[in-house]
Amino acid sequence: MINTAELITFGVYFVFLMIVGVYFYRKTDNIEDYLLGGRGMGKWVTALSAQASDMSGWLLMGLPGAVLVAGISQSWIAIGLFIGTMLNWILIAKRLRVYTAQTDSLTLPSFFESRFRDPSGLLRILGAIITLFFFTIYASSGLVGAGLLFESMFAIPYTTAVLAGGLVIVLYTFLGGFLAVCYSDLFQGALMLVAVTIVPILAYFSVGGSEAISAAMVANEISGSIIPAGPLPIIAIISTAAWGLGYFGQPHILARFMSIGKLKDVSKSTTIAGVWVVLSLGFAIVIGIVGIGMFPELAADDSERVFILMIREIFNPWIGGILLAAILSAIMSTIDSQLLVSSSSLTEDFYLKILNKEASKKELFFVGRLSVVAISLIAMVLAMNPRSNILGLVSYAWGGFGAAFGPLIIMSLFSRKTTWQSALAGMLTGTIVLVLWEQLGWGAHMYEIVPGFLANILVMIGVNHFLPQQDEAILSEFDMHIAATRQ
Repeated sequence: MINTAELITFGVYFVFLMIVGVYFYRKTDNIEDYLLGGRGMGKWVTALSAQASDMSGWLLMGLPGAVLVAGISQSWIAIGLFIGTMLNWILIAKRLRVYTAQTDSLTLPSFFESRFRDPSGLLRILGAIITLFFFTIYASSGLVGAGLLFESMFAIPYTTAVLAGGLVIVLYTFLGGFLAVCYSDLFQGALMLVAVTIVPILAYFSVGGSEAISAAMVANEISGSIIPAGPLPIIAIISTAAWGLGYFGQPHILARFMSIGKLKDVSKSTTIAGVWVVLSLGFAIVIGIVGIGMFPELAADDSERVFILMIREIFNPWIGGILLAAILSAIMSTIDSQLLVSSSSLTEDFYLKILNKEASKKELFFVGRLSVVAISLIAMVLAMNPRSNILGLVSYAWGGFGAAFGPLIIMSLFSRKTTWQSALAGMLTGTIVLVLWEQLGWGAHMYEIVPGFLANILVMIGVNHFLPQQDEAILSEFDMHIAATRQ
């Protein structure tokens, strides 16, 4: 049965997003504005946009659902993500902003090509293929979340729900580009933080406190220990916490670093992001724990709906509608970023690099917008299975970017010796190892990002030993980048 109050709330929210898209449509004049906001983003927008685009629907659906089913041991995901977030901001943000501006790069693949002076063009082309492949999977996970949300709220068919959510996201991303995405993320990140903190606190008291939750955990045989069950808990901890490795290779997060306006704002953005991620991840775990006591009969297949059910249980429809919009915020703030980065790769790394090297800025602008639509359609098709697991889809895509790009980002910013040959060998090795590991079913024992990441970086170190960087222009540019980050 459709709830009128929730429907009106969501309608107002959609209108707001359309206004944002139209507003920034008028302020977006060229491809750099459309893809990176003219590299002029402020500290608050950069921080909240980076974190909102990072966490996606899995923060309010996937992670609480995993905790509800498997217990507190799933908290290692959050611990790993917090460590990865902070290391990414502290080690990568400033250096990547300087170096991508220095090389005039709008995408990670174009940065890799320029940074290493790749004469073959393979770094850029392969990087673009990897970006499109994993982001299409990633975006489909968000559309699954949108489908589950709309299906639960408005009693409409799942496929219709996916199409409705996808249409709204495509429209404001298509219109306003990076500026619309970032400023809508600023609002969405704030709304997510409010919802993820208020709901579990009130639900905790509503369910009867820790005694009721403990009793439900015992009844459902759910462990209250942070140490995973099984013969090799240390392997399980490493596998779960290894999510943090993925941060170094996520294009939609790294794009925020590339867009920040002033280097002095990086440290302030780091603090803002750190506070946001601690609160968000911590309370997402609490949602799952409280959900055990509030919904002891909830099946594992429906566990990712726990936050939706919790809101409807304790809030009136008007307040509940606003809080449920936070779930949509989490979903949209990631998908819009993924669509934009995928559009960047199609425009800069395929169309301009291969199809039309003489394309005008106006033509690239048009191709960028058209790419958003094309990628969205593919992602919608992949999201049509209502039994898809959000956390599973995110896990694979997240691991793919971490294994393929993470070591390259680290080596490109911290190693003078790295060559295009080692970068290409590492990218290929990391991707192949990750895919094979997952296909062979070994991911059940160790998250595939671990072997993929390690294989990538070890191959790069090995190739660098035999083929060290000797190009004086590249070495000089690297030294300039280091000097600029120290100012």
